[in-house]
Amino acid sequence: MPKKTRKKTGNTPTTAESGRALRKASAKTPAGGTDAAKKTVDRKGAGKPAKKLTTKKAAIRKVGGLAEGDPAPAFLLPRDGGESVSLADYAGRKLVIFFYPRADTPGCTLEAMDFSRLADAFAASQTAVLGISADPVKAQNKFRDKHSLAVPLASDEEHQTLERFGVWGEKSMYGKIFMGIVRTTVLIDSDGTIARIWRNVRVPGHAGEVLAAARAL
Repeated sequence: MPKKTRKKTGNTPTTAESGRALRKASAKTPAGGTDAAKKTVDRKGAGKPAKKLTTKKAAIRKVGGLAEGDPAPAFLLPRDGGESVSLADYAGRKLVIFFYPRADTPGCTLEAMDFSRLADAFAASQTAVLGISADPVKAQNKFRDKHSLAVPLASDEEHQTLERFGVWGEKSMYGKIFMGIVRTTVLIDSDGTIARIWRNVRVPGHAGEVLAAARAL
């Protein structure tokens, strides 16, 4: 009886080969098929621009609701000597505003004296300097006279300007929480735009750093 011959099918894989190929393909494809794979790629791609929006630099150069590049909030405040001062007074000039917690305290005294010492250098770079705190005008007058300060000192007892600039906020000392001025300096360009912000200022050397930034504008 003649032997039956099996017809060769060179292009057709065996059952075992088909199984191995199927398992290999399944291992490379995540659950859910090609749609799930596409979502995985999309998630990876979407993650890259998010990092740019939360950089440390962007967080530092923002105070309250203000950021560098924003227009400076307008203000009108009483100042030492019984006069008043406003943002409009400095139109066309650069302006440095240093917000200090309290007149005639050690850190605030050193800061005001440093800005006073560099007053002529700031003026040479077409930059005015103004100090603002929540102290009453009487306290500002005493502060100015006691330390021979050469920069004007404005009073914001109602905290309206302090809040607009985002420097009135929650603070802590010796385990106690209270509201007060966060020591901050703002450099405003001649067109009224906020050019630089320094928050939680460390006083030593700070006035010189601000002067260098003003000269660079």
